[in-house]
Order: sequence, then C-alpha cells, then structure tokens
Amino acid sequence: MLKLERRARICLLIAGILFLGMVFFTFKYVSEGGDWAGFYGNTQIYTAGEINRGEISDRHDNILLSCSKDGVKYNEDSDVRAGTIFAVGDTKGNISTGAINMWKSELIGYDLLNGTYDKSQGGKKLKLSIDAGASKVAYNSLNGREGFIGVFNYKTGEIMTLVNSPAIDPLGDIPQNPDSPVFFNTFMLGKLTPGSTFKLVTSVAAIRNMDTDAFSFKCDGINNFHGVNIRCTGNHGNVDFEEALVKSCNGAYGEISRTVGSKNLKAAAKDAGLMDSIDVDGIQAEKGSFDFPNNDDIELSWAGIGQHKDLINPCSMMVFMGAIANDGKAVKPTMIDKTNFFKKKKGGKIIGEYISPDIANKIKSMMKSTVEDNYGSSRFSGLDIYAKSGTAETGGKKSDSWFVGFLGDEAHPYAFVTWVKGGGTGYITAGEVANDTLQALVSNN
Repeated sequence: MLKLERRARICLLIAGILFLGMVFFTFKYVSEGGDWAGFYGNTQIYTAGEINRGEISDRHDNILLSCSKDGVKYNEDSDVRAGTIFAVGDTKGNISTGAINMWKSELIGYDLLNGTYDKSQGGKKLKLSIDAGASKVAYNSLNGREGFIGVFNYKTGEIMTLVNSPAIDPLGDIPQNPDSPVFFNTFMLGKLTPGSTFKLVTSVAAIRNMDTDAFSFKCDGINNFHGVNIRCTGNHGNVDFEEALVKSCNGAYGEISRTVGSKNLKAAAKDAGLMDSIDVDGIQAEKGSFDFPNNDDIELSWAGIGQHKDLINPCSMMVFMGAIANDGKAVKPTMIDKTNFFKKKKGGKIIGEYISPDIANKIKSMMKSTVEDNYGSSRFSGLDIYAKSGTAETGGKKSDSWFVGFLGDEAHPYAFVTWVKGGGTGYITAGEVANDTLQALVSNN
C-alpha cells in the first residue's frame, strides 16, 4: 500500500512538472514564437543570409524595401535610402531598432496558428508612418553632420520622420564593424546634454512652486553667485519670468533653480517623462538621467539651466513637446501605420498627463514669444511654430545645437526635436533642419 502511495506521489509530481513545463513552453511560444520563426537559420525565409519575403513602405505607399527569393530591393533614391535607414533597418541586422529587425514576424507573415506558412510565399506588407520624402529632405538638410531629427503627430502618435546622420546607404559601402557609430540610433538610444531646452522643464517646476508673476532678475552678463560666475550669452538687464525664457537667461534660470530646489526640479523632470523609457512598438528608448544636488547651489543652478549632469533621451523630449502642445497629455509614439479614419479622429493612446492644461498653456505662450521676439517668425515662413533652442556645452570647440517644439496647426499637429553636434547657435543650425523638415511634412501631408 505504501509503495502504491509513493508511486502515486511520484506520478503526480511528474505530471505537475510536465504541466508547468507546458505552461512555460506555451508562454514562451506566445511571447517569442515570432523570434523563433525569424531565426537566421530558418532557410524557409532566408536566402543567402537575407530575408526573402515581405515589403516595407512609407505612409504614402512608397516602397522602401522589398524582399523576395530573387534578392532584396531598396528604394531607387539613395537619399531616401539613407534618410529612412534607421526606420527601415538593414538586412544584416546592424541597426537593431529598424523595422526589418523589430517587426520581422509581421513582415514574414508569422502567426501563432500557422507559423510562417504563406501560400503566396511573398510575405506581408508592413506600412510605416514615416514620410520618405520629408525624411530625404531632413537627411539632406543635416548634410552629413552628426545629428538627428524626430517628428511625430502629437494627436495620433505617428512618427513622421526618424532621421539620424551620418547614415549608411544600404546599397553602398557598409562598415564591416557592427559596432560602428553609423549603426547607432541616437534618437532612440542616445542620452545627450540638453542645454537650454531643459529650461522648459525648469519653467514647469517654477510655475508649480513659486510666484512667477513676482519674479524679477537683473542680468549683467556675468551673474556672480557666491564668487562663481554663471555666464549668459549677453547682458539681458532686468527680466521677468517670461523674458528670462525668451532671452534664455542663464543667470535668471540659475536663480529660479535655486528657488525651486532640488526636489521640485527632479519631480518636474520625472513628470515630463524624461526619466522613463518610451516604448515605440517594442523599441525601448533609453532613459534620461539627472543629478539635482541639494547641497551645491552652483551645480543645482547649472542643472536647472540644462548642463551639469543632465542627459536626456531625444525621443522622450519629443513626447514631452507633444504633451505641452496637447494640453499636457502625452501620446504614445508609434512607427507602424495602423491608424484609420476613426483612430485618427479618436487620437492616439494617452500615456499620461505630464503637466496640467493651465501650465501647458503658460509654457506654450512663452515658447511662442520666444519664437516671435527672439528667433524671428520669418525664419519659419508659414509655420505656426512654438519652440525653444539650446546650445549644450559638451567640451567641444563649438556647442551642440538643439531646437525643440511643435506646430500649433490642427491639420499638422507635429512635435519635433532636432540636434546637430557642434552646430553652435540652436535656432540657426538645428532650427534650419527643423524648418526644412516641417515644411516638407506640411507640404506632403
């Protein structure tokens, strides 16, 4: 009897292990089946090491990549190929965030029931939300300089352009080293010193935590604080809160940062989504990182100005710009074009209210004044643009150039972030790239 009981327990234990194994296998099959099917050793979907089925197009149905057993065909325009390579990817998988890598299962026609079975053997058509024509314009505007521009629709979440430079032409000479920087998607995976663009975050903290209407600061261009100079680009004289942003006064924002304090600056950066990873259809953008010291007023001042140890992820900054434009509500970005008429009317997925509508409207007004009173609206002819520039000091001979913002245009609700390494004055260098790209997007869409 005891022997039978022991055998029964052993059988139950084996059955339990088998059941748990089946549960684990089912979970892995559901979550990773597409990766298994898309493994490079699968000769059914690879020929000579390259995927042999599927097609990738832009939002206007321009073919960007076509795969068949006869080989891989990219768009015939070399500038389109280079301008869209970080969205499309390369067949060797060097660009890890490209569509051909990230959404391979959709491209090869994989599903849970049928695997990679496809009667046509042609794979599926994957339509991206990017605009190939505007991406070409952006790539040419960057003109070989190290930099990027990302633009998305802050209502629907559609990424309209994702361009990094320098970029490879997949039909040209490709570096043999897979770790070459030309394969790195800085827009998605980078962390960069934001310079004065971070003053928008500091402004949010100020509106929340101090009487900004009563704020006044006298800038003499040097702004000595406890024996340390916080230099400005010029002598701004007496400035109020709005003028401090319009003139991008470092001295004023140093004082604002000290008044607001470490805890509130950190809260504002956190609430703006700059410390979190943005998910773009499975692509995990890098998290930003910051240090707001509570025992060093000089470094705290520089942190609020956008220097010190501030590092932002560009994609997260773009989403924050969209939240300011969208009454404080942040929309999840996407690069796979799944939006139909009803979804566009309803809008994209809200991932949080980053700031209140009142604060969003106040920041909007200040950004508009910055364009009109500092940069000049004529630089952006025909665009209802709200923006903030930045010049980030990173140890190079020239500062890095930033330009971030959005269009207040119901037909073209685009938020953007632009960066050019060593570009100098933000609204001139990065602003020109942003203007060229936005003009193309408005014209094409």
